[in-house]
Amino acid sequence: MASATTNGDDNNFSSRPQQSPLASQRAKQNNTPSEQNSKFKMGSYFTLSYKEGFSQWWANIPAAVAEHTVLAYIPFLQQPPTHTHTGSAPPSDDPTMSVSESAAEKAPPVKTDDPYGPRRWHSRLVKLSGKNRALNEFSVERLTEPHDHNLVMLHGYGAGLGFFYKNFEGLSRLPGWKIYALDLLGMGRSSRPPFRIPIKDRQKSIMEAENWFIDALEEWRLERKIDKFTLLGHSLGGYMAVAYALKYPGHLNKLVLASPVGVPEDPYAVNAALPDPAESTVANEFTQDEQTVTTKSTPGDNNNFLNARSKAQANNSGDDTSSNAPRKPLPKWLTYLWDANISPFSLVRWTGPFGPRFVSGWTSRRFSHLPSNEAQALHNYAYSLFRLRGSGEYALAYILAPGAFARSPLIRRIHGVGRQPIASASSSSSSVQETKRENGIPIVFMYGENDWMDIAGGYAAKQKILEEKERLLKSADDDERRSDNGSSKCIMIKKAGHHLYLDGWEEFNKVMREEMAEVSGKSS
Repeated sequence: MASATTNGDDNNFSSRPQQSPLASQRAKQNNTPSEQNSKFKMGSYFTLSYKEGFSQWWANIPAAVAEHTVLAYIPFLQQPPTHTHTGSAPPSDDPTMSVSESAAEKAPPVKTDDPYGPRRWHSRLVKLSGKNRALNEFSVERLTEPHDHNLVMLHGYGAGLGFFYKNFEGLSRLPGWKIYALDLLGMGRSSRPPFRIPIKDRQKSIMEAENWFIDALEEWRLERKIDKFTLLGHSLGGYMAVAYALKYPGHLNKLVLASPVGVPEDPYAVNAALPDPAESTVANEFTQDEQTVTTKSTPGDNNNFLNARSKAQANNSGDDTSSNAPRKPLPKWLTYLWDANISPFSLVRWTGPFGPRFVSGWTSRRFSHLPSNEAQALHNYAYSLFRLRGSGEYALAYILAPGAFARSPLIRRIHGVGRQPIASASSSSSSVQETKRENGIPIVFMYGENDWMDIAGGYAAKQKILEEKERLLKSADDDERRSDNGSSKCIMIKKAGHHLYLDGWEEFNKVMREEMAEVSGKSS
């Protein structure tokens, strides 16, 4: 890869303490001015005028329309298919995202003849068991050959599959692959059932919050009759991808974690109190109704991420005291809102006509590097989703503590991915299933060069994975050693931030095609 940094000098990160994802706050504390801080002042934070914000609120754009507009920017696809089982009505008329079962709401597939095709595009709502449970799905496949491999993409917190609009075309060029993107249950245009965790036990409540998402993913897999697939998860989607791999082993060819949340460990997050279930439910009732990514590239060593080299050297010499210093407490109001499960989207719903202006404070910076028409389409799309009834968003307080550290850090569990016991087929002479252990899967960590998620957590996780592989293979025979597929690496996408799939989409797509081709080669 020309500009993606793979592995590199891991020593720069192995001695570096895992830090909070709130890198911008660290920069402020170190008196390091960021581009955003120097460019924007508080008075100009919300770029939409009051009049423009009111006009957008009044326009009341349905989520299906906003999604369709974003997906229309996919190359060679001017008229994307868009089902209207959900999100067809304006948010003010249907804040609960009700599910229509009418056949008229289905979208016929769209075929495109292009230099990398022909390809067929689908938009579907996949119904699951239970009341008001369904996942929004967008897919694309080449028609020149049968597809033997599947890539499933999961978005981050509060986002939607439309955010991957820069990736669908590039990733579907690879022969033999079908690409799926899903909206997580309770987010995007998937159904939004009430989110309630009645359990007060810490570990069980965390597990229930994870299961809420990953059980839906497993049910979707069974509905689609997919046995094995490659799973790509961004941010919260990456966290859930790990949780899925641990609970439902034996179905992944490869796991790609793009700037995953919840990797590093923090004692404050692990021990912090969970939101009380009763209070959280009351908050739900009342809340129904990135900073800009820098475009500069760090000269010299690409692995000197967030000044990691100097920090590692300071740690080695014993001069660094930052890791031992007591962490500055977060503001009480922020902790209160977090533990009361008041999500950022609750504020969007509360502010009514001021909601679009409030959202513009994020979208104007998050999408500032894109053409203005695409940035506007993404702003409309984000606002159309943010103002819908809260559902899956309320899982965040159970999974993360204030400050974005995980309550059950992935660094404690990641070494078990691809090493879980799985039941083999029953023998004809016995009804008892034999169990065997997975023989490992490749795990890829991807971060943006200017990511606020801490890449040191990825390197620490990689080390845990490789140590577990070494431990297991010590007692393995030659056949077991040859069949072991476990591996891990970290990749950095140049000139990209947390949303690396969007900021550095060309390089991201190139790297992903290489990872997918590796899967194809191993199975051929």
